[in-house]
Amino acid sequence: MSIIQVFFIAGRTDEQKERLIAALTDAAVHTVGMAREEVRVILKDIPNTEYGISGKTAKSLGRGVDRHGRTPDAGCVVTAS
Repeated sequence: MSIIQVFFIAGRTDEQKERLIAALTDAAVHTVGMAREEVRVILKDIPNTEYGISGKTAKSLGRGVDRHGRTPDAGCVVTAS
């Protein structure tokens, strides 16, 4: 079993999260030959007040999801095991 974890600034829609889970699963299957049933994806929303970049909160830097649901410069960390 392999686990892919994604930590990002909160605000993405359920539809965006579903597409990301599908895309990450497909990538693991196609690039490293994993069985689809063995891939696990964990998404973790982090409030922009709890996500630090260069010693400042993402909120203070204007990072996060805008009023149109877009995530310019929102920040994301991906880990796999």
